Amino acid sequence: MESTGDIALCLAVALVAWLYSSVGHAGASGYIAVMTLAGFAPDRIKPLALVLNILVASIASVQFYRAGHFSWKLFWPIALLAAPMAFVGGYLSLPLAWFKVLLGLVLAGSAVWLLNPIPSQEQVHEPARHKAILAGAGLGLLSGLTGTGGGIYLTPLLLIMGWAKTKTASAVSALFILVNSVSGLAGVVSSGRPMPQGWYALAVAVVIGGSIGATLGSFRLPVRSARILLSIVMFIAAAKLLAS
Repeated sequence: MESTGDIALCLAVALVAWLYSSVGHAGASGYIAVMTLAGFAPDRIKPLALVLNILVASIASVQFYRAGHFSWKLFWPIALLAAPMAFVGGYLSLPLAWFKVLLGLVLAGSAVWLLNPIPSQEQVHEPARHKAILAGAGLGLLSGLTGTGGGIYLTPLLLIMGWAKTKTASAVSALFILVNSVSGLAGVVSSGRPMPQGWYALAVAVVIGGSIGATLGSFRLPVRSARILLSIVMFIAAAKLLAS
């Protein structure tokens, strides 16, 4: 990046980190949108988004785990094939125009669904293991291809399928994002593409924003507020995908 001291850019990514980490996400789709608007070269956006994702996802994972919302039983089958597939996706460089349109529509539909009234008690059931493994593999590949952690797709899937309550979905998504982002970045490095330079100011900004957002979302934010905030995140991500 030309200037790591760009205050407006740092404030923008800090705001993205705060908003996304409040619902257990790391903000990659938001960072990609901000960096695209800032004129970053496409080959620099993907690895930088993954680096920032790793930082915020680490914070969110710890905070949601400390708050008691994480479920290892739900996480491991979803994550089993996600990491190796994220590596493959990070290594590859494919045109994603149609994927973006489809995913934008899915996210917009998920955002509308999240605004529905919440039942008095969220009903959940354990997913069939093979379905969880296949879903994780597909989302892992997609996360590596797009330079995201996959949580923006996993959370609505968990909620719509009834596999998790709202904050459990956020907690599982946070660690899912971390694992996929690390694996995806390893794939990028293995492909021989250079790592971005001068990202330190952005890193500080997302750590500050992510710390505030993850603390708010994991300990203090009511379920209804979390669902509304998550719906806003989905609309933002959908708009970004459909406009790109």
